[in-house]
Amino acid sequence: MRYPRSCAIAARRHRPPATVGGSAGIVTLAPWEYLFLPFNSRDFPDLFWPISLASLAIVVAQVVLYNVLTRRYRRYEPLVTMQEWMLWTGVISFSLVIVGAVFVFYFVFVLAFIGVGTGVYLWARFFRWPPLIAAYNEDLHRSRFFSQAKYKHPEATIRSRRRRRRGR
Repeated sequence: MRYPRSCAIAARRHRPPATVGGSAGIVTLAPWEYLFLPFNSRDFPDLFWPISLASLAIVVAQVVLYNVLTRRYRRYEPLVTMQEWMLWTGVISFSLVIVGAVFVFYFVFVLAFIGVGTGVYLWARFFRWPPLIAAYNEDLHRSRFFSQAKYKHPEATIRSRRRRRRGR
């Protein structure tokens, strides 16, 4: 049953349900009209469960990575701070995708959550933090070099004996 463009809402209401095998059958809407359909398993049978489960897996993996890496890098403040950025970016973005799936948001919002979250994640990891980590590494190398130069002579750490004064 084909409807004119002006009856797109009626077409959405009366479209045949998707088949169970994952094939949606005949595409009856223009690609941009799918953006304003609710994100559920009926309207997006090929995308709903993979996106929802991948979002849940990313949130869990982000929490596990944060716990492991902050223990490993606890002495290096910029690396711990970067891991906090990664944690909160991943948890907020992909939790919003899960919320969008549970509360049946329009698909355009789910795409926006994924796009903005992934963009912020990549920006923070590859553009924001590398210069700060490089500066921290340079300071760390400089301080190690000066401490090595200070104690380079083998007797630098040995206290010299105080000589007794003859007058006592």
